[in-house]
Amino acid sequence: RISSSVATSTCLHQSKDNYEFQRALLEAQFAVGGTTMVEDHIEESDQSSFDATQEAEPVPSIDTMAIQNSILRVAASTDRGQYANTSQKQSVASLVETLESNKSKQTDTFTGATTLPSYLAGTWELTYSTNQLFRSSPFFLAGRSTCSTQAEVDQYNWFCEMHRAALAISTIGVVRQVISRDGKLTNEFEVKVGAVPFVSDFLPFVKYSGGLPLTVDGAIVSTADATPLSMENRDDWQLYMDTVEIKGSNIPILRNLLDGDNAKLKSRDLSKVLEENVDAYEVPRPVLRTTYVDSSLRIVRDMDDNIFIYSRVSDSEEVRDYSDVMADLGVASLLEGFNDAVSKIYL
Repeated sequence: RISSSVATSTCLHQSKDNYEFQRALLEAQFAVGGTTMVEDHIEESDQSSFDATQEAEPVPSIDTMAIQNSILRVAASTDRGQYANTSQKQSVASLVETLESNKSKQTDTFTGATTLPSYLAGTWELTYSTNQLFRSSPFFLAGRSTCSTQAEVDQYNWFCEMHRAALAISTIGVVRQVISRDGKLTNEFEVKVGAVPFVSDFLPFVKYSGGLPLTVDGAIVSTADATPLSMENRDDWQLYMDTVEIKGSNIPILRNLLDGDNAKLKSRDLSKVLEENVDAYEVPRPVLRTTYVDSSLRIVRDMDDNIFIYSRVSDSEEVRDYSDVMADLGVASLLEGFNDAVSKIYL
């Protein structure tokens, strides 16, 4: 009898755990349809879930699309996670773990020798992050990998927080990542800031607290080589930082200087100098792990397990050249808009 009671108790405990797991999955599955459907489904399955004498029900397969939609809803309402609260972050982390634990093997459609597989190559946009958006850049990933103690890590995290706070007046646009089959990773971080934020500072006689509708635009573009940690697992990479430059600046005169090759920060040249003169220096090679990928979504974790979620834009491996951006502080588009909306003078 004692043996039977123990077995029954164990079975009940396992059934309850299975009930809780099914509930969590169903909440993700019915996220689009609302919670009422979840409650109805749970109530219908209460008896079978807790009936220890019946054979355990098979765990339902997850609804990948519903889970991804739930993640993207949080991403959209929090500006890619920048304003997510603790509850929202925990919710997304749980959904991410569900996707990671149920990922399917992807097929590489590239023929011939390539460094990276076809399902990773292409153009991706950052849609959610548990960290500052700019820390998806190889430059900041390399900076983090130079920290050898927890104290240094804390200092680096604080520096990044202060860096974002100092740039609070700026607006972060598209954060794009282009991955090529030959292992080149390009990160494009587009940003704009008010060119004349407070009119009254320049024109005291103007009683207007706002600024002029002119902005300074540009993109911080960083590149790195992505080398798979092994040929058996080409989803996890070691990055070797290459260059950083400003592209697409709309500031007259400065644009010409920034477009020159001398304006690039060539980190490898700097690393070479440091290696030759500083014994303790090691070239930073941060590791990125792709923990989930399908035809539309890619989840990446850095060395601190921070999450970066990317959505596929296209299969293109071409980076943007920004030559279409005019160096006029947006004056031309401002005048064009004024003419279309107000003056309506056409030749």
